[in-house]
Amino acid sequence: MLVLGFGNPGRGDDGLGPLLVEQLEDRVDADVTLLTTMQLQPEHIFDLDAHDRVLLVDAGLNTPAPFAFEPLQPCHDSCAFSHALSPWTLLAVYRDTLKKTSPPAHLLTIRGQNFELGESLSPQAHEHLCQALSFVESWLANARVVAG
Repeated sequence: MLVLGFGNPGRGDDGLGPLLVEQLEDRVDADVTLLTTMQLQPEHIFDLDAHDRVLLVDAGLNTPAPFAFEPLQPCHDSCAFSHALSPWTLLAVYRDTLKKTSPPAHLLTIRGQNFELGESLSPQAHEHLCQALSFVESWLANARVVAG
């Protein structure tokens, strides 16, 4: 299992993805790989390829509070860049480059309020982070049971 949190901690609530991963460090078994990054890049397909299941974690301004959770399907964005990809485009690059279906992937988007440069985490985002962390811990436990 891979949990990959992405976002910019220097932009307030945009760092929610990496923060969630950091908080998981002492709470998961050794079979869960935890990674953080500022943005998704084509090279991340190799991180996905080493795992049976993937959870991508990001922050979102217009996300329903406290968070949204959805399965991901490969799809090329019209605004994809070579150095920063959306989660959907990352899966499409995986499929197109490795010529196989990506592992099952989900996106957890945590509702943020403040994305300004140099700001700290907002109180609302902190509350959403706590709720998302509880959800992820349960999700990981259930995924382990299903994989059995």
